[in-house]
Amino acid sequence: MTRIVLLAGPSGSGKSRLARLLGAHPFRLDDFYRDAGPGLPRAHGIVDWDDPRTWDGAGAVAALPALVRDGVAEVPVYSIAESRRTGMRRETLGECRMVVAEGIFAIELLGLARAAGLVVDPVYLDRNRTLVGVLRLRRDLARKRKPPLVLLRRGYALWRGQPALRRRALAAGFRPLPTMRAAIRELSGD
Repeated sequence: MTRIVLLAGPSGSGKSRLARLLGAHPFRLDDFYRDAGPGLPRAHGIVDWDDPRTWDGAGAVAALPALVRDGVAEVPVYSIAESRRTGMRRETLGECRMVVAEGIFAIELLGLARAAGLVVDPVYLDRNRTLVGVLRLRRDLARKRKPPLVLLRRGYALWRGQPALRRRALAAGFRPLPTMRAAIRELSGD
C-alpha cells in the first residue's frame, strides 16, 4: 500500500527538498495553480498566489488518488515565472511506496483528501521563519520567479504571516516537525 504524506509549510521551507531526501514520489501541489487572470485576488501589485482561490484543489484531489490507485496521473505543468499552465505531463508512481503531496496548499488539501476517502499523514515542516525567508529569497532570485522588489515585499509579508500559517496547520490536524533532520527521521521510520 502506498503511504500518502501531506506536507505543509511556508513557501521556501524545504518541502520539495524533503520529498527528494526521503526518496518519495513528489506530488507538487503548486502545479495546480490557476492561470493568472482578472478574477484572482491580488496583493503586492500581483496576483496573491498564497490565496487558496488561486489554486485548483478539485484537480489536485482528482489526480492524487489516480496516482496512488492506478500508478499514473495526468497533471498540469505550471510555470510560476509565467503565472500559467504550460501543458500537461504524465506522472508515474513506479515502485515508490510513499507519495509526498507538498505545497503551500496542503492545508486546504487535507479536508478534500479525506472527503475523497484518502488516508493521509498530515505533517507541517516547522522551520525557523527567518531561515525560511532567506532560503525562499535565494531560491526565488535564482529562478527569476518575479522581479526582486516584488520578491522582497512578498517575502516580508510571508515572514510576518508564518506564525499564523503554523497555527492554522496545527488547528487543521497537522503535526509539526521542527527541522529537516527530524522530518527525515520520523517520515523514513529511522
